[in-house]
Amino acid sequence: MMVIGAHSADFVWRAGGAIAVTTSDGGAASVIALSYGERGESGELWKQEGQTIERVKEIRGGEAERAAAALGAEFDCLDLGDYPLEIDGDALRTISDRIREFAPDVLITHTDTDPFNPDHPIASVAVARARSLAAGAGVQSAFATVNPPELFLFEPHQPELCNFTPTTFVDITPVIDKKLAAMGEMKAQNYLVTYYEQRADHRGNHARRSSGNAEIRQAEAFQRVTPQVVSAL
Repeated sequence: MMVIGAHSADFVWRAGGAIAVTTSDGGAASVIALSYGERGESGELWKQEGQTIERVKEIRGGEAERAAAALGAEFDCLDLGDYPLEIDGDALRTISDRIREFAPDVLITHTDTDPFNPDHPIASVAVARARSLAAGAGVQSAFATVNPPELFLFEPHQPELCNFTPTTFVDITPVIDKKLAAMGEMKAQNYLVTYYEQRADHRGNHARRSSGNAEIRQAEAFQRVTPQVVSAL
């Protein structure tokens, strides 16, 4: 599993449980942040007198590394800057190369619409394009390609305004403690912990009703983009 977010904490809130499920089952997970979210996602840190961009990056990077470790994942940041996040040709090639190198079975990123966050749609478009470049056109190419990973979008903060329709629920009940531990590391945005703890409970309710499995207590919601290929229904 590979999760690519615009900012260093995006993976924790929206896919931390799915990551922990993957690694707990023996799978590998890689998290890529396109920026540290140093300008627009670090409100608590900017309350400190004399704060600097480089210090915020350092703190945010440490938080994300510890959170990823709690989930059993690797973390890296491309440090492309935020608010605005801008993806040029070199950055796009870098993202595509990272997808090729890790060759994930599943790739997760943002929705392509978010009226309250200017960086999330930019990340969504870039990741979708980088995925296509990494997979090529399905024929022999002049560059190395990977099997096209399944593409999912994680749930945005305000899904009803972001064209998000949940098509897949992941039961994170067995790993909720790991997600809570990871969220606890994100002190620069600690105001989001309660929201996403409650969201996991809400989606757990929806997953129970959809599946009939009364043992599900917490879940995460995702929207599948690529078609699912099966041998039978």
